[in-house]
Amino acid sequence: MSVKGYIHIYTGNGKGKTTAALGLCFRAAGCGISSAFIQFMKGQETGEISAAKMTGSIITIEQYGSPKLLTGKNPEIFEEHKIEADKGYARAMHLIRQNSFGIIVLDEILNLLNFKLIDLESIIDLINAKPDHMELILTGRGAPDELVHLADLVTEMREIKHYFNSGVTARRGIEF
Repeated sequence: MSVKGYIHIYTGNGKGKTTAALGLCFRAAGCGISSAFIQFMKGQETGEISAAKMTGSIITIEQYGSPKLLTGKNPEIFEEHKIEADKGYARAMHLIRQNSFGIIVLDEILNLLNFKLIDLESIIDLINAKPDHMELILTGRGAPDELVHLADLVTEMREIKHYFNSGVTARRGIEF
C-alpha cells in the first residue's frame, strides 16, 4: 500500500457507486491489501457478499440496515434503519481506529445523511479518525460540499439512461 491513503467519494444519481468501490477492493485484494466494506441501509444477501467470502478474509463485508426499503413514508422502518445505522457507525469507527485494514469503504453512508439517520459531523469524525496510510471510500447520493472539500477524489455517477425507468426491476448479480 502506498505511504499516504486518500479519501474517495463516489456520489451521484447514476448506477455504479457501490460497484466502483467493490472493484477497488477486489483490485487491492489482488495486491494483498485487505478491505473492510461496511454497507449501510442494506440488509439482504447480495452477490458481492458471496464473492467476498471467496477471497477468504482479505475482503470483509458487513451490513447494517434493514432488508426493508426506507422511503421516508414509513416511520417503523426508519427506526429499524436508525438502530442499524448507529451500530454500523460504531463498527466503522472501531475499524478505522483499529487500523488493521488498508481500505475501508462506507457504502451508502451519504444516504444516511439524506434520510437523517446520521449527521454531517459524525461523518467528518470518521474522516478525521482515518490513519494516514488508510484509503477511505464513502459512497451514496448527494455528497455535501463540506465532504467534497475534505475528499481527495470525488467521482460523480450521472444517470443518462436507466432501464429501471422502463419497468425493469433489480436483478440478482447485476444490481445486487
